[in-house]
Amino acid sequence: MKDLKYLAALTLPISAVVSIYFKGGMSYFTPIYAFVIIPILELLLSHDTSNFEGEERENKKTSKLFDWMLYLNAPIIFSLITYILFDITAHSYATYELVGLILSIGIVFGTNGINVAHELGHRQTTNERHLGKLMLLPSFYMHFYIEHNFGHHANAATKEDPATAQYNQTVYSFWFTSVVRQYFGAWKLQLKLLKSSNNSFLSFKNDMLWYTIFQTAYLILIFVFFEKLGVLFALASGIVGFLMLETVNYIEHYGLLRTKLPSGRYERVREVHSWNSNHVMGRIVLYELTRHSDHHYKSSKKYQILDYHDISPQMPYGYPTSMVMSFLPPLWFKVMNPRIPESMKQA
Repeated sequence: MKDLKYLAALTLPISAVVSIYFKGGMSYFTPIYAFVIIPILELLLSHDTSNFEGEERENKKTSKLFDWMLYLNAPIIFSLITYILFDITAHSYATYELVGLILSIGIVFGTNGINVAHELGHRQTTNERHLGKLMLLPSFYMHFYIEHNFGHHANAATKEDPATAQYNQTVYSFWFTSVVRQYFGAWKLQLKLLKSSNNSFLSFKNDMLWYTIFQTAYLILIFVFFEKLGVLFALASGIVGFLMLETVNYIEHYGLLRTKLPSGRYERVREVHSWNSNHVMGRIVLYELTRHSDHHYKSSKKYQILDYHDISPQMPYGYPTSMVMSFLPPLWFKVMNPRIPESMKQA
């Protein structure tokens, strides 16, 4: 039964259903749940630094239950966006209600969409990777698959990495630099892959071109059935979704830089190059994303067996709480800057 704890991640889409059902001021229930209630629970619940060993670890690794808990998110996020689009075009909503629903759906896109897509994008099976790419569609972030897997994991904790926030950079500045640089970085990586395999720009192997086609078709389909309001809602909720991802990117590597060696290459990524958190609530609702150092150490390792490392820099709060803190840059800098090694500040 303990393995079912990750079903708690579904409380986020459930909170969105509450927002949709009650409307009015309750349209904002999901952001309240994500950024008020969960942080409070994080403070109340204990940390868990334990790792699985031996036979128990192997059983966790091979259990399909953990995979199906991920797959379940796909029909949920597409059902939510389909239902809300029908609802807002069939009924009259006040502007403030639409804003609340955009935030609610967008948060679900970020947590149960992009975050799960990130996990599936590292899997070895083609079907799981395809499902991960599909889950990036509502947030218009399908290029994340290329940039993250072929760019970020090679360049993490360096100034060359768009997804590594620099020392004293605000989250708002990071949103802009990371979004723009990751998109163009994905194209650069794609063109390099095409060239290395002797394929042309119009090749079927050009995934970035396919992503553009799929995302455009998605918007056209929404326009056909839900007209202008549906397109505006889908675009706005998608933007909220990828800004949720970028906020997580911001806190994951903020200020942590690898040393450049005399050869001009960087030292390998180690456990000290990602911020970690063992706060139980954040670990569960984000499918262990908070054990980020071990993820970079071996990206193919499934979320349920990620390990805690003593040498990894630890956040004073969980990821959800830290996201809230990042929205207040003076507070973020005051709490986090003293925790960054002096050598990394000067790198």
